[in-house]
Amino acid sequence: MIFDPLRGRWVTAAAAAALVFLAVYPWFASRFMVTVLVQCLIMAILAMSLDLMVGYTGLASLGHAAYFGTGAYAAAIMSVHYKMGFPEALAVGLLAAVAVTAVFALVALRATGVYFLMITFALAMLVWGLAYRWNSMTGGENGIAGVQRPAFIAGTTAFYYFVLAIAVCVFAFFAVLVRSSFGRTLMGIRESESRMRTLGYNVWLHKYIIFLLSGLFSGLSGVLWVYYDSLVAPPLVDLGTSFDALLMVSLGGGGTLVGAVLGALIFKMMENLVNLFTDRWLTVVALVYITVVLLAPQGIIGLLRDLAERREARVKAFGAAGRADAPARKEGSR
Repeated sequence: MIFDPLRGRWVTAAAAAALVFLAVYPWFASRFMVTVLVQCLIMAILAMSLDLMVGYTGLASLGHAAYFGTGAYAAAIMSVHYKMGFPEALAVGLLAAVAVTAVFALVALRATGVYFLMITFALAMLVWGLAYRWNSMTGGENGIAGVQRPAFIAGTTAFYYFVLAIAVCVFAFFAVLVRSSFGRTLMGIRESESRMRTLGYNVWLHKYIIFLLSGLFSGLSGVLWVYYDSLVAPPLVDLGTSFDALLMVSLGGGGTLVGAVLGALIFKMMENLVNLFTDRWLTVVALVYITVVLLAPQGIIGLLRDLAERREARVKAFGAAGRADAPARKEGSR
């Protein structure tokens, strides 16, 4: 395509500008807006982890609240009940999220399509029920409060930069992953599982590995969230969290990491800012989502791609018309 190199330069420039903006953001933003962007970054990690399954592998899941909540609850339990430090709580949270994901994946991957979606939802509700009923460990409906950040990230600005660094590293890792041969295999599975099996690929193993990776980073986002909020409760692992993550991916555009980040940014910004003016922020989100679905079924990034391709097609057509008219103009000048 004619404009690929130009697009590459624009993408690099846009990424550099975004990093500079995020780096200096706390210098001019209020404390409230810094905390809002912390929420956006944490949920962007969750959305990217879900996008690995939905956008790149074709596995629509409603169970990511389970892995998000498992990481959050495990870290909170280690921090509050067992007085462990941040590194230990983080490690336990990640291990717990991977363990739950490993078991759930064995069950969920036996189904496909809408049945896969419903099984992931049912499995997530098991974690929600455990969080709600295991009072001695999870605190029941009251949850676990009092999670303290370590001294080096105790301040709002310090925690912001800590989360930003993790989000950038996660984005870079995912970007390398989806461009690798493994990532291309995932996209092949998304397009046609039967064809990939015929070519000799172990489709089940690829899906299981991406399930584990998705659960691991969902657990990471859960750990970061509980250290941000200092509280974890059953609503964090209910259907709403899974649906929010799926909505973020759909808004931005599945199959693109930038879309997942953009969707998380839009969703959390709307949730926080609209709440300042009305309690009906869900109505506003629903209207925005309906508008995006009608105007851009492939998400905002998909819409931008379509507009760029149409512009390129017009430029090509204009150039071809100009070349076709050139001989006629020469004849006329003679």
